[in-house]
Amino acid sequence: MFGTLPEQLTGGDSAFLDLIASFQAGFTWLRRPDFISVAAVQGHAIGAGFQLALACDLRVAADDAQFTMAETSLGLVPDLGGTQVLVDLVGYSRALEICATGRRVGAAEAAAIGLANLVVPGDALGAAVDDLAAALSAPPHGATTMTKALLLESRGRSYADQLLAERTAQLTRIRALAEDSDGSGSHS
Repeated sequence: MFGTLPEQLTGGDSAFLDLIASFQAGFTWLRRPDFISVAAVQGHAIGAGFQLALACDLRVAADDAQFTMAETSLGLVPDLGGTQVLVDLVGYSRALEICATGRRVGAAEAAAIGLANLVVPGDALGAAVDDLAAALSAPPHGATTMTKALLLESRGRSYADQLLAERTAQLTRIRALAEDSDGSGSHS
């Protein structure tokens, strides 16, 4: 199917795994807790494009958006970090069905199953993303990013550990707000 193998495949397993890791790093940085990322999806988001949308924290889709995980249909597997996020968003059974069949998920269905946060007409996509970005930027940055970190890290914590993390984060936020009470206008 692929003809001549790329150099990374003939250079040994380590070279190939390093190549995939470098691609994954490019997608993973969108999940960092110091900012919130928003994907604007219009038209077809296939394979890596779908996984790029999944790498973002939020997804706004135009009504013509189509999400397709085509890797399995090509004899490959999704390898850019989208599998865990997809399961988190839509559940294991639906994620398996979407990946294993390679079917297109339209915008309306994407919103109904939790894959898209918002669906708008195509000509309103830019304005909708701008509105969402403004709403996300309105609270103090530190509060938003600490909340994102709490949510991202909650999956790997016990409930008791999550409660401790929330208390600790709240203490940090209260201290930051108290330091800003001098009227300096810092939006931390």
